[in-house]
Amino acid sequence: MTKRKRHVIKHDNIVVFPGAVQTLIREGHMYAENYQYEEAVASFEKAFLYEAGDEIALSTYAYALYELKAYEKVKSVCEQLFAMGTSLYVEVMELYVTVCMQLKEYHQVESLITTLIEENVLPEGQLEKFERLRSLNQEVARNLQKKEDAKRLIEEQEYELSEFNALTPDEQSIRLHRLMDTNVRQLKTALKAIIECPTIHPFVQSLALILLVEQEVSIEMTISKFNETKIINPINLVLPNQLPQYKEVKKIIENKLEQDPSTLEMVQYLMAKHAIVTYPFEWRPFEADDIAYSYIDFVQSMLGKVQEMNYEIIDFLQMLEKLTELHEV
Repeated sequence: MTKRKRHVIKHDNIVVFPGAVQTLIREGHMYAENYQYEEAVASFEKAFLYEAGDEIALSTYAYALYELKAYEKVKSVCEQLFAMGTSLYVEVMELYVTVCMQLKEYHQVESLITTLIEENVLPEGQLEKFERLRSLNQEVARNLQKKEDAKRLIEEQEYELSEFNALTPDEQSIRLHRLMDTNVRQLKTALKAIIECPTIHPFVQSLALILLVEQEVSIEMTISKFNETKIINPINLVLPNQLPQYKEVKKIIENKLEQDPSTLEMVQYLMAKHAIVTYPFEWRPFEADDIAYSYIDFVQSMLGKVQEMNYEIIDFLQMLEKLTELHEV
């Protein structure tokens, strides 16, 4: 008597016995029917490691994921169902639209439902439901836009020069630091006014300018500090530690203090702070050599080593140090 061969699945050298995948899928359906969505998702995902799911399994999996708020995964499964030509098109499309709304993809929802209606894809009995979904999507999008507009207005008012100028330099720098992970383009006019204001602390001027430089914002402005004035555009500037004189001074100091790492670290720390205060002018009108050796003398004098120094530059460095004292991070 000949034994009937049964189909054996292998995955990563693991043998899956016949019926195991079907058992996992049945468990997934059972868990979903009993509102045990985490267990349902776990069972379906184990099954899908070995076999591609059919539309019933995939759609149940998608609904379980939705209950767990795994919206990105739901969207991906819905797209998989569309690609395979599901007979559950309307049901899957409703889920897909709902998920896109949860992901705040309001423009996509509007475009999608409009296309479905215009191309008469939807059965007559489903048309009203999708029109309600479109109306809801439009209302949610409008409300979100109102909130974003209100938030932007508050931010713009916070950085208006009259209000900003009433703050202490510490408070000003804290307020600017809040913008580090924000798109500052809508605030570029307010930041320009801060940078151009002659009564704003030089360190604060630099922080505002660095925000614009980091985000490559294009806006022409005039900046004045340390008896120098310059017309600049942030989009054409590099950051303080990438300026030519900074690199030159840094190289000289590193060569000079190669055998004295402790002094080198202190000098580099001071340089980095001071470069922000002077930005974008650097240490003008002094030469790179003079600046480098003066920094070394400055640090060594702080360590109690008395020696001849260029007191004009030392006075300048002391002034820069004083200007950074309020802004230690």
